[in-house]
Amino acid sequence: MSLSQKPIRLPPLKVLRVRNPNGKQDRPCVSIMSSVLACWASAGYSTAGCAQVEQALRQCMDGPQPSKPRGTDINYHLARFKDRLTYQEKKRK
Repeated sequence: MSLSQKPIRLPPLKVLRVRNPNGKQDRPCVSIMSSVLACWASAGYSTAGCAQVEQALRQCMDGPQPSKPRGTDINYHLARFKDRLTYQEKKRK
């Protein structure tokens, strides 16, 4: 008996899309939020000890949102080449 397995064949795609081609988004308030959660965990959810960190989180969340950079056109270009793609048909017995 051979231990090799047949490769898995995926069905052809109707639409080819690439998610988030620009990489990770910048999230400036995440580090402050983790500081608030750590403060609450150490202080036992006391508002008196974590007031300064909570205020910093409120200022970050209420501040102006950064403008989104223009995304790439990769989905547009992939759609242009859709009619040129060839798919392997299933072999019928």
